[in-house]
Amino acid sequence: MIVRCQTELTETVFYLFLSFQACMFIFGEHLTLLMSIFRRKSIERITQDAANDQGHSVGLNKVLGKWDLTFMGIAAIIGAGSFSSMGTACASGGPGVVVLFVICGIACGFTALCYSEFASRIPVSGSAYTYAYASFGEMIAWVIGWALLLEYSIGNIYVAFSWSDYFTNLLENFHLHMPDWMTISYAEAKKTLADSAEAKAAWKNAPMLGSLRLIFDFPALLINFLITWLVYVGVKESRNISNVMVFIKLIVVLMVILVGAFYIDPANWFPKSEIGEGHSFMPNGFSGVMAGVASVFFAYIGFDAVSTMAEESKDPQRDLPKGMIYSLVICTVIYILLSLVLTGMVNYKSLNVGDPLAEVFSLHHVGWMGFFISICAVAAMTSVILVFQLGQPRIWMTMSRDGLLPKKFQTIHPKHKTPSFATIVTGLVVGVPILFTERNFVLDFTSIGTLFAFVLVCGGVLLLPRKEKIAGKFHLPHIDSQLIFPALVIGAFSVAYFVFPGYFQDLVDFSKPKENLTFQISSIIFWIILPILAVFAVLKKWSLIPLLGLSTCLYLLTGMSAPNWFWFVVWFGIGLVIYFLYGYKRSRLALEEKSLDRMN
Repeated sequence: MIVRCQTELTETVFYLFLSFQACMFIFGEHLTLLMSIFRRKSIERITQDAANDQGHSVGLNKVLGKWDLTFMGIAAIIGAGSFSSMGTACASGGPGVVVLFVICGIACGFTALCYSEFASRIPVSGSAYTYAYASFGEMIAWVIGWALLLEYSIGNIYVAFSWSDYFTNLLENFHLHMPDWMTISYAEAKKTLADSAEAKAAWKNAPMLGSLRLIFDFPALLINFLITWLVYVGVKESRNISNVMVFIKLIVVLMVILVGAFYIDPANWFPKSEIGEGHSFMPNGFSGVMAGVASVFFAYIGFDAVSTMAEESKDPQRDLPKGMIYSLVICTVIYILLSLVLTGMVNYKSLNVGDPLAEVFSLHHVGWMGFFISICAVAAMTSVILVFQLGQPRIWMTMSRDGLLPKKFQTIHPKHKTPSFATIVTGLVVGVPILFTERNFVLDFTSIGTLFAFVLVCGGVLLLPRKEKIAGKFHLPHIDSQLIFPALVIGAFSVAYFVFPGYFQDLVDFSKPKENLTFQISSIIFWIILPILAVFAVLKKWSLIPLLGLSTCLYLLTGMSAPNWFWFVVWFGIGLVIYFLYGYKRSRLALEEKSLDRMN
């Protein structure tokens, strides 16, 4: 009996061993894959690699100081958002859009502090991509780099379209008229054919190439070409032009606020409610305010572009954080004042135009201001394109150093000391889609990609080990969130439940129109994530500031529509395919692993 039991036990152990070996054989490769895609580079390794790469090649010019970086941040932030997309947001949320500007400003403020912490620890080019490599690992870093392509290059397409609008309006003031088929993209002309007189004229008068109508936005293509050339020539020249344009745009925005204040009618701040009786600061409710999140958030995109200039900064560990934070604070104050003035001057429904700053003065018959704004808007959006066009090549240069892109992307021009090949490719990535895409699609696409990058930057700071405070360098204060963050989560649930009765019932009521479905699902996910973060805050003693940045950015994601998510997932999938076909096997860390395997 005992012998038989021992035999059965031996056989059982033997079969379990065989089963384990079979599982390792079947899944071992997949487990190895899973581990390798999250391989990370330490902060010390990143800075050392950057120093070595610069030592073996022509380095970038270190010419940027604290105020240069601040002005570049302002140059990137105040542009198409304030001169164009702000009108869409105001038309959706009414005067209450001010609340959304505050929320976005707070979210970006927390995020800027997280960027600053990374920038002080990792003073190399690459922005959120480099930071993700240190905190989440290689695949997530690639995804972030891929998402930043949406912010810098794809975002510049929208800015180029807006620049074209103001430029053609400026020409009209000088009685110079460009053919309609040269001032609108083919996709936009076809989409707005039934509603737009410009699209109809372009479609009717466009020359034919066989059966194809030659319709393209020539001014948008022109500004992209000129900026690409300027960025190729050098960062010092770009800095000087950018600083001049920042002065111009700050002057015009302040003039809009000061002159517009004399035309404010307080009754416009409380228009007739569209969802109930009486008058309301939020005529379309809070959901109407949140519907403008893509447009409002687009107005904040750009402050993180400062972090891509690390290797051209004189003292990046001190000046990069200051440049980001100063520019964000200045622009947030300007946006709040500007939105109050615009919605106070006219009824919010009148602001759904491509040039809202010029439109409000046109409605009040202040023609000289409209002309002045058109001149300055051209300068303002030129500086935005300039800064974004500076940022993208430097991200690609850093990814190339890590082996995730071909070596050609890290080529630095021996005379101009700029990433020359990456700059040319950036110009093509912006210029070619101008021929076949349209602005609203680009706007939504850009905002969700940037928010996704912000979420990972805030989350990445939570994974960094603590550091000792160094005099003269930025240091993100560690505020223990063990008690504060759970209390804030409980407070958020209480406010949603008691102050907004029926809020949670509405979220789980799927009998409503389908357009609310995406908001419902994303909001439910958000409210599930919050208590999970609170638990980790208690267990891991996480710092409060990055937690607040992560939470607010996740909340802003709930305002994204279904098409935003669909195209982002498609973009995300394309990025993963490229990573596994190229970067996974050719990255610097992958080659080092193979070298170690051969040695063993």
